[in-house]
Amino acid sequence: MVEQDMQVAISSEWIIDIGQGAGDEGGKIVAQGSPEQVAQSEISRTAPIMSS
Repeated sequence: MVEQDMQVAISSEWIIDIGQGAGDEGGKIVAQGSPEQVAQSEISRTAPIMSS
């Protein structure tokens, strides 16, 4: 599932964060794991939002 609502993402059991350039651009997994693990990522643009 693709989710932009961080409240839904934070309550998930597992997140796969695909960085910029997803879709036709290719994209790549920049973080995956529990919300706590993803929030610790230094390269995920989602991490700072999740840890606030």
